[in-house]
Amino acid sequence: MWFWAWSAPIKGGNTINTRTLRGRLTDARSVWIATIAIPLLLLAPAFWNGYPLLQWDTGGYLARWYEGYLVPSRSTVFGIYLHAGETSGFWLNLGIQTLATLWILQLTLRVFQLARPVRLIAISLALIATTALPWLASMLLTDIFAGLAVIALYVLVLHGDRISTLEKALLFGFIAFSAATHSATLAVLLGLCCVGWMLRPWFGRRLSVAGLAQGSLTIVTGAVMLLAANLALSGQLAWTPGGYGVAFGRMLQDGIVAQYLRDHCAKEDLKLCPYRDELPPTADDFLWGHSMFDTLGRFQGLNDEMGHIVVRSLAEYPTWQAKAALKATADQLMHVATGEGSSGWIPHTYGIIERYIPKQVAPMRAARQQRWRLDFTAINRIHVPVAFASMLLVVILFGRGLWQRRLDDLTLLAGTVTLALLGNAVVCGVISGPHDRYGARMVWVATFVVLIAAARAFATDDADELFSSRQEVDDAGLVDLVTDRPHVVAVRNVEHLRSRNDPAER
Repeated sequence: MWFWAWSAPIKGGNTINTRTLRGRLTDARSVWIATIAIPLLLLAPAFWNGYPLLQWDTGGYLARWYEGYLVPSRSTVFGIYLHAGETSGFWLNLGIQTLATLWILQLTLRVFQLARPVRLIAISLALIATTALPWLASMLLTDIFAGLAVIALYVLVLHGDRISTLEKALLFGFIAFSAATHSATLAVLLGLCCVGWMLRPWFGRRLSVAGLAQGSLTIVTGAVMLLAANLALSGQLAWTPGGYGVAFGRMLQDGIVAQYLRDHCAKEDLKLCPYRDELPPTADDFLWGHSMFDTLGRFQGLNDEMGHIVVRSLAEYPTWQAKAALKATADQLMHVATGEGSSGWIPHTYGIIERYIPKQVAPMRAARQQRWRLDFTAINRIHVPVAFASMLLVVILFGRGLWQRRLDDLTLLAGTVTLALLGNAVVCGVISGPHDRYGARMVWVATFVVLIAAARAFATDDADELFSSRQEVDDAGLVDLVTDRPHVVAVRNVEHLRSRNDPAER
């Protein structure tokens, strides 16, 4: 689809000279290089590893198809998606992720009228070298869809008139699926749509009702998709559980749970009261380590009590909760390192593969990751500074556009990404607690915005590039070529307007 956007021939059966053919072959060659090279480079970490990269949470998603019940924070939609790729060793999943990444990157450049193969290749190489993008695309996890969905929502809502009906339909489905893969992604997309509706009176035509309606419907569709998958796999028409449990863990880490137990154990019969002086220091230690959480029945045994403590502590310690939420949001913005949860120590995921997908055990065990050869220390010496610089620059781009009252495409994209980064920090930091994984999956989008701004600032105008190597058509009626978005259109009887001294002759 996007190949023909760059290289579709001029119709009309006109004779084209050798120079035209040479230019057209060069463009076609660049398109094919981009189409093949970018996905392969995005998969470089998986190729190096010898197997798709795994993460601590991967096993929970894989097990959804087999176990037939709901567990906290593990989307059945993503579980079904992973199950579809099992027979390919999950390379099918990675292929889908890399092609979706390539498609959305080029689609964004196209609506910015920057869709030249060389630019796409250069920007993609910069992202691959300096951000977590290839690691996200090479991993069996929902994180790749978080950032891509934000860009896709921007294109659908603000530039739906610049893309085809088929592309809009595909974007709609992609965003809905992305929202269904993780509640935090759904929350960020929902927040962006809500902000869009609130700001629409000031944006006028730039933010159409039709675009916002389409964007909002993707969230609804994603929610319906998740409910349907939960019903199909578990027999329960219910949302994926875990909200209270995850929030409880963050409050435990901030000391709020311990204070609540000290204040209420004398008058409330709570299962955690005997352990109020033995609570682990972090949410991860409590929920996923060997703690009293296991002794008391995990989520099944403690979910109601955790929900009770979360709700009551919000009412009883509002100032403390507000300060903790602000601190968690700020901390989450600073947590952007690549690779969290992807070390060799992921026993739950190994156990799920061994139990349910025994054919994958041998290649999985042979991978470098499982032999403890995956170290992100050197990588993060590049990724972390680039992430911080990108976040700062994208906020500056957004602020400059507002200061100059210039709501152009770049300002709106920078604003969308700024809000997405902030929303992601609020949702993930306040509810789950700050983690590098949550920041890394979103911050690469800020780098992409900065690269778009650089391409727009330093690239030669498309029309000038086209005419500098003019494609001659041997037809007196076709005297010039002009660009219409990504397409080249032959226009009859266009007279050149040379620069002259007499204004009347111009």
